[in-house]
Amino acid sequence: MSKKKAPFSKKQIENLLQTQQTPFYIYDENAMVKNAQKLKNAFAWADFKEYFAVKANANPFILKILKNQNFGADCSSLAELVLSENCEILGENIIFTSNDTPANEFEKAKELGAIINFDDISHIKYYEKNVGKLPELVCLRYNPGDLKSGNNIIGNPLEAKYGFTKKQLLQGYEYCKKAGVKRFGLHAMVASNELDYKYFVETAKILFEETAEISKKLGISFEFVNLGGGIGIPYRPQEKEVDLQKLGGEIKELYEKIIVKNELAPLKVFMECGRMITGPFGYLVSKVLHEKNTYKKFIGLDACMANLMRPALYGAYHHISVLGKEDEKCEITADVTGSLCENNDKFAIDRKLPKVEIGDIFVIHDAGAHGYSMGFNYNGKLRCGEFLMRENGDFLKIRRSETIEDLFVTIDIKKLKEF
Repeated sequence: MSKKKAPFSKKQIENLLQTQQTPFYIYDENAMVKNAQKLKNAFAWADFKEYFAVKANANPFILKILKNQNFGADCSSLAELVLSENCEILGENIIFTSNDTPANEFEKAKELGAIINFDDISHIKYYEKNVGKLPELVCLRYNPGDLKSGNNIIGNPLEAKYGFTKKQLLQGYEYCKKAGVKRFGLHAMVASNELDYKYFVETAKILFEETAEISKKLGISFEFVNLGGGIGIPYRPQEKEVDLQKLGGEIKELYEKIIVKNELAPLKVFMECGRMITGPFGYLVSKVLHEKNTYKKFIGLDACMANLMRPALYGAYHHISVLGKEDEKCEITADVTGSLCENNDKFAIDRKLPKVEIGDIFVIHDAGAHGYSMGFNYNGKLRCGEFLMRENGDFLKIRRSETIEDLFVTIDIKKLKEF
């Protein structure tokens, strides 16, 4: 049935179910580490650093694993900054890339010594007014407009809420230079879940050329360019993963042609991938509760879109395996649903599956990024637990499931009863 195989067996999950209830997430630690090393190897020619996009998977155990691979943290909120702090990812190992940013979040980034990546030209003076003197190192986020196409997740750059125009970039760097900033970076992020590696080569070309032009016009030296993230993963079995060696090799050619030729080296190269680091190595495990036959067939799980909302939000595809039936012939076509009071609470529509029985264990693949981290409590649904599968096959609980009591911790029950 499936070209995608889970790294664990039905027997392993049945053993886990003796003490745990579905649904829950499982992350494959060993595969994640090997993948992280593969990205680093592709850019071994450069002074390279990956800043993991914390929003993709905000479990601190995952962040500690990636910290041990010398990854930094790409943060976009106060909570993500605090999470990184608790994982001892500090200073310039953090890049703070936010938008519509409150002053207290800038203040926390400053306290931690993070690299602040300004999203808008107005934010520079906002920072000075509300936080104080600009930091020694400043990065600006570039929106290339019609020089670059977006995609259906992040949107058309001309309509995106992110980044400076080219004219504003020059104004921003000039202002920062006069304000005493000594070190500079340049960033762009204009796509998400993109499988064509040429897209990122083109982004590098744009940023390298902007670096050369701005350096010449303003007489400033750039310390790094941040190529952003957005490298996609093959959610569908027939799709192919991005060739990181080709990506790194072609960016190296551009580096030598533009940066070295213009005597701008050394220039550090950063990325902020999230999805491609953890996405393929996370699995949502759920049991079949019901089978419903009306105008079509529905297979109801004990997980719902509160656990994984990408299919409902984007119409995204996630492959599904039935443990123990991976090689069986697909005999039925069904929608795979959850119990939320929303009709788009579906993990799959008209999905071909083997014959399903109540109690079967479903595995939803490629859920290691933008899965649990996008969870919510609508309908009072409880967010599930998370497990890390260690190299020896053991399962370590890295987050417990929520309880009903957790939903009411922000309510003053005594005051409610007196109301």
